[in-house]
Amino acid sequence: MKIVESLFLIIIGLSGGLVVGSGFVAFLAVLGIIPRLTQLTKTYQFIHVYEWAIILGAVLTGWISLRDTILFQSAFWLIPIGLFSGMFVGMLAAALTEVLNVFPILAKRIGLGDKVIILLMAIVLGKIFGSLFHWVYFVNH
Repeated sequence: MKIVESLFLIIIGLSGGLVVGSGFVAFLAVLGIIPRLTQLTKTYQFIHVYEWAIILGAVLTGWISLRDTILFQSAFWLIPIGLFSGMFVGMLAAALTEVLNVFPILAKRIGLGDKVIILLMAIVLGKIFGSLFHWVYFVNH
């Protein structure tokens, strides 16, 4: 009975991982993040480097998150890790809003059609202050 339960859990885990991974790849492909990034930075010759960086980053961080990995490194390593994670999330959010034209539609709906820059700055500053509040208040206490 223990073997059947273990096999069942293995199948569920692999199936869930395949579904989430497929969804993530489809999401990136639909948004066209990698080609857009190479277009904006004029580094089309490095498109394979970008692709492998995303693949390796997803696989390695997924592996690390499933284990109790302790690297015995200085806490200062968290700074570049946090910066790279923030850049990835920011680019993903920016690509999503660019594809869906979120900001112009939102600005028109709330009556700030001619003041899109104010809306953008409010969102950016809110994100910055919210993140700082979270880290200072919740993480350091």
